Amino acid sequence: MELKAKTKKILVPTVLQSSATELPYPDNYFDAIFTDPPYYDNVPYSYLSDFFYVWLKRSIGDLYPELFSTPLTPKSKEIVAYSHIEGGYEAGKKFFEDMLKKAFQEIHRVLKPNGIVVIVYTHKSTTGWETLINSLLDSGLVITASWPIDTEMKSRLRAQDSAALASSIYIVCRKLEREELGWFEEVKKEVIKEVERTAEEVWKAEIRGADFFVSCIGPALKVFGRYNKVMTYEGELIRADRILELIRETITDYVIKQIFHNGIAQVLSALTRFYVLWRWAYGSSAVNYDDARKLAQGLGIELGKSRNFIRIEKDKVRLLGPTDRKIEEIESLREKDMIDVIHWVLLLWSKNQREELKEVLSTTGYGDKDYFYRTCQAISEVLPPGNDEKRLLEGFLAESKRVMAKLRIETKQRGLFE
Repeated sequence: MELKAKTKKILVPTVLQSSATELPYPDNYFDAIFTDPPYYDNVPYSYLSDFFYVWLKRSIGDLYPELFSTPLTPKSKEIVAYSHIEGGYEAGKKFFEDMLKKAFQEIHRVLKPNGIVVIVYTHKSTTGWETLINSLLDSGLVITASWPIDTEMKSRLRAQDSAALASSIYIVCRKLEREELGWFEEVKKEVIKEVERTAEEVWKAEIRGADFFVSCIGPALKVFGRYNKVMTYEGELIRADRILELIRETITDYVIKQIFHNGIAQVLSALTRFYVLWRWAYGSSAVNYDDARKLAQGLGIELGKSRNFIRIEKDKVRLLGPTDRKIEEIESLREKDMIDVIHWVLLLWSKNQREELKEVLSTTGYGDKDYFYRTCQAISEVLPPGNDEKRLLEGFLAESKRVMAKLRIETKQRGLFE
């Protein structure tokens, strides 16, 4: 018997270096493309690369002279939104959007009809997403799906005391024919339906906070991406800012209903709802002013006005918790929102001042209001384990039934002698 050896064909990959805006391939060349573009202004890639570049140049620069022809990494064509360039913040934003659009247009050119593209993107700010969306809408690629995938270490330095995302969003696009024009008034209904459907899935997957918001962006873009242009009946061209505004409003309504599953949202002030939604989305982290403003705007709140527990620090906004405040400061407030009273009560409880605590609950009228305690419970549920505010809320709620019962007895007794 003659045995013939089977030879395996080894595929050797080809690795090339070129600009993403000028790909060295013909039209309709690839079946699939996978890319992980820069995340707006999150990372100064070229500056960080300089550390490794100089050592690589010394060790292997003679083997690849074309890759190490400059003293440091080239920076003029880097697709990152730097605010220190000439023209400042707006110029950096425009440069990033223009260059990203060129890169996506190149991907569209070299991709086969009905070919697939997967784009990985991780950025929590509205501005970062606006630039990505505008670039995608102008590229000709059609978004067909998006998926959040848990990729980031929660213990990494970047996540400490910030609202950094824990997941990356994988956006799936195809090279498809697009309809020329869609009317916003009609498209809007489809977007709301799609976002609500996605929000339901994301909620069941127990994705929370900033990750929840960005996870719902892709499906909305899937609707918008079917058209070359989306316009209102008045002739206004709809761009990324309006898309994100609609998505945020829809998600905000959905999340509030989910957090206040006991049906008390309608009796709460806008500030209270804002506080609970913030704690759910960002915890105790500081957030960029523009993102905070848009979240507040969705609830009818103007951040520019002085608020008791809202602190604006340069370009950041954060919400004070009970441990950031003093009893005397809360007592002196002329107008107190329910959140102020919750903080006041928690501080008194932490100092074991039970009589003063009962007095506050009685004089403010919240002592026998079930929704007051349900709001405390809602805040506690959205905060992470180990959080100081959560610890205080859990302690107060553990004896709240006894406090309520005692207040009701005292109220009835006072009524007998009045």
